[in-house]
Amino acid sequence: MRPLLTASLLALTLGAAACSEKAAPPPPPPASAEGARLTLRLQPVDDLKPVAASVVTRDMAHARARISGTLTELKVREGDEVRKGQLIGRVSDQRLTLETTGYDAQAAAAAAEAARASAELSRVQVLYDKGFYAKARLEQAQAAARAAEGMAAAARAQRAASAEMGSQGAILAPSAGRVVLADVPAGSVVAGGQSVATITSGEPLLRLELPEGQARALKVGDRAPVSASDLPGVAAYGTVVQVYPSVTGGQVTADLRVDGLRADLIGQRVRVQVKVGERQALVVPAAYVATRFGLDFVRILGPDGAAREVAVQAAPAPTPGRTEILSGARAGDVLIAPVAGAAQ
Repeated sequence: MRPLLTASLLALTLGAAACSEKAAPPPPPPASAEGARLTLRLQPVDDLKPVAASVVTRDMAHARARISGTLTELKVREGDEVRKGQLIGRVSDQRLTLETTGYDAQAAAAAAEAARASAELSRVQVLYDKGFYAKARLEQAQAAARAAEGMAAAARAQRAASAEMGSQGAILAPSAGRVVLADVPAGSVVAGGQSVATITSGEPLLRLELPEGQARALKVGDRAPVSASDLPGVAAYGTVVQVYPSVTGGQVTADLRVDGLRADLIGQRVRVQVKVGERQALVVPAAYVATRFGLDFVRILGPDGAAREVAVQAAPAPTPGRTEILSGARAGDVLIAPVAGAAQ
């Protein structure tokens, strides 16, 4: 009888425990096993547009010929480093050489005439002092001497001007930098003001163009992500340093400063993303999104208090360290972050 009574009591106890388990709600999972929770809400984010920018320098200096003539020598080629004032080429004009020779002869003739007039003045002065010549004759000789001296001075100045014009054939580098274009070969005939070489000047920048309607939101100080594959080894973000106050062909030009950018390849195309406005989006810290086999997953807390994994479509957000959820979740969902070290 005693074994039978003991078994009956044990059965009643287990049945009561089972009924109490069915009636009581399941306890919430401990925070240490589920991680932090986050309620999804729409928030404003920058609307970025991918555009192509070009590597440029703040200014491009042109080494120009100051006179017309023949380019007798060009001392630089593309890629050479030059310093300000360095001789990079020379233009000669045979006509200027002949003119300078002619002015030399005129200056010599004027100097000889001035010497003759001075000697004549000395002779007339002596004879005037002895009373052989009247004062009018002396004044005439003095005027002739002054005129001859003026003619000599004018001839010397004209000769100097011609020689200076000839020396203008030297082409000097207007600034220090790298030669990016030198496409006029030696022996070519050049005109005054023609560019012989193009030299970088100033810091390297990224220059881009945007349609005027989209450029309204662009302002100095905005950050713009830069493609790491196009410019390896430089900063991941550029800063807008200038928005040019003019519209050309419906396009607005802007400059971006990027730390570590070098002017090795002027004109290189680089992909950047610039702000063209704002939009509402679901943005969460990147830790809430897990990626496996090329798919993105988040853990969403269900109505029954249980967490379930949902596949979502995600993309990097404009802010570093955050991810934008494009689809698969909606505002109001509660996300649970995976615990560090937990199996995914």
